[in-house]
Parts: sequence; structure tokens; C-alpha cells
Amino acid sequence: MQTRIRHKTGLLLVLLLLLSLNLSGCRLTYLLHAAAGQAKLLSGAVPMEDGLQDATLSDQKKDRLRLVPHIKAFGERTLGLKETKNYEKIYLASSRPPVYVISACPKDRLAPVTWWFPIVGRMPYLGFFDLETARAEKDKLLAKDLDVSLGAAEAYSTLGWFRDPVTLNMIDDSTLDLVETILHEMTHTTLYVKGQGLFNESVAMLVGKIGALLFLEDFYGPGHPLTLEARDSIEDERLFASYIDALLEKLDSLYRTPIPFQTKLKQREKIFSETLDEFRRLRPKLKTDRFTGFGLVPLNNAYLLTIGLYHRHFHLFEELFLEKGHDLKKTLVFLENLAANEGDMIEKMRLELASKRNT
Repeated sequence: MQTRIRHKTGLLLVLLLLLSLNLSGCRLTYLLHAAAGQAKLLSGAVPMEDGLQDATLSDQKKDRLRLVPHIKAFGERTLGLKETKNYEKIYLASSRPPVYVISACPKDRLAPVTWWFPIVGRMPYLGFFDLETARAEKDKLLAKDLDVSLGAAEAYSTLGWFRDPVTLNMIDDSTLDLVETILHEMTHTTLYVKGQGLFNESVAMLVGKIGALLFLEDFYGPGHPLTLEARDSIEDERLFASYIDALLEKLDSLYRTPIPFQTKLKQREKIFSETLDEFRRLRPKLKTDRFTGFGLVPLNNAYLLTIGLYHRHFHLFEELFLEKGHDLKKTLVFLENLAANEGDMIEKMRLELASKRNT
């Protein structure tokens, strides 16, 4: 079991793009695979009403399915997320996660391998609908002596180009997970900065976490167990974000040291061992099971950067949210305006917040 992470894959008008772009054989094969998987989801999805009549769904899963339009409406009405036709259908054919995600990184640098795609730009991961295909890609990357991570995504977004359906794994999980996932993916459709995966996932994490708490407070009330769970989840996010940020800073400092490659590898193994001890001390402070899977697979740069992609900068984004009056809609509008000019979004946010602190 790995830390729960949410990925988005760039499956955007793939078939039309193939007609106009000069792509290499490997890239063409990957896009054809992605297009086939997306087409299968779209063609197999049925209206929500039909899903609610499906005898294979438990009453609990049907209750979660009934919640989906309320989550979507809240995101659009209250949080300012873009209105789309997403999550109006459900794909009932399989309960497996829809995408398997591969990421890679050199063993002596925190510099993720990226892949370029039309419209979305450079992405720090690849998404596959087929596990064996993902494993084959993993083997190719391992043969290049890279750190590699293979995980399963709970959901993904096509940024509004297709009508993304609800998948069974989304309603298999907890109600809180469902709310967070839908708001997370709706954020990608609302605000996406080309080639800046760290920013895109971080802002979606903020909206998913804070938005879920706001929705559950509104729908069930402030004292409901689900609302209390959402508050606990945010507290855990803060603790884990600080932990993973400190770990990545420590590794980055090591990798910048002018020492031999093999020495770096030996010293990073010591850091990995120490950090697992630190996490064991952190675990009793966590109020939910969100991060209980951390460290159950061997640590490497790719795995840690994938986790950092979602969690490392939560404090930075929460600080912006607080500065904008605890208003997610205003936060998103500000970030959309900030994205109008070129530049690294994380650095621009840091500068903006630093200037606010000094006034």
C-alpha cells in the first residue's frame, strides 16, 4: 500500500492530435494506448440513473453516487470551479483504478524525468490503462539506471476535453475521499498552467482538502463525523507536508554536495533509514489513516518526488488561502491572474506572500 496520491493524465483530444502532429514511434504508441483506454471509459459509461439501478452496487455505494451531483454543484456554485459535463455518468465495468502512473528520477538528483505532450506541455509522469504496459515502461526506465515509481491513480482529468465519468474505485473509497477527488479533478479543469505539474497538483490538493471540509460542513453540518474527519485530514496534511518537505530538503542538500556518486547513494540510504524512524515517531500524531502506507515500499527519489508533487507545498498554498480571507474562489481568481504572465508559479507565489508579510 502506498500513500494515497491523486494523479492527472494528459489524455487530451488524442485522436485528433495524432492526425496533425509528427510524433516519434514511442510517443505515438503511448498516445494510441491512452486514446484506447479513454475511449473504453467513455463508451462504457452509463447515466447516473442507470448506475443507481445496478444491483451489484451496495446501498452505501449508491449513497455516494447520489452525492456526486451535490459535490459538483457545490464546487461550481460556491468554490468557483468550472461548469462541465464531467461526472454525470458512471463506468461500471471494472473496479480497478483507471490509470497506473509511472514516474522516474536520477538516483543522485531531485530532478524528475519529464515527457512532453501537446497542449499540456511537460509532465512528470506517464499514465497507463493497462498494468502490464506500465510495468514494461518501468523496466525500460530501470534499465537506464533511474529510480522509478509505479502507483495507481484514484482519478484523472482530461481538463474538460472529454466528459470524465465517475469510476467504481471513486465510490469504493470513503465519502471524504470521493469529495476530495471530485473537487481535486474539477480544479484541474478550472485552472491548469502548462508544464507546471508541481503547481497544478498543489493547488488541486488545496481545493480538494479545504473544499471537502466546506462541502461537508454545508451538507451535513459542522459536528457531523464526516466533517470532523475532514478537519482531521487537514491537520494530518499539515504534519505530513512539513515532514516530506524537510526530507526532500535534506536529500537535495546531499545531492548538491560535490562528493562521488557512490558516496551519495550510500549516504542517501542512511537518510532513508533515519526518515523512516522519524515517520514512525510521527505516526501516533496522525488522526487518520491517510499516510499509513508511507514507507511500506522501498524509498527512492521518484517515489518521494511523486509524493512531494502533491503534499510538499500545502503550507504555501494554505497561507495564500488564509491571505485571501479563507476564500477559495478568491484564491483561484488570484492564481488565474498570476498565471497570466510567464514564470514559475511556485516562485511567484513565494514572492507575493513574502511581500504581504513585509507590509
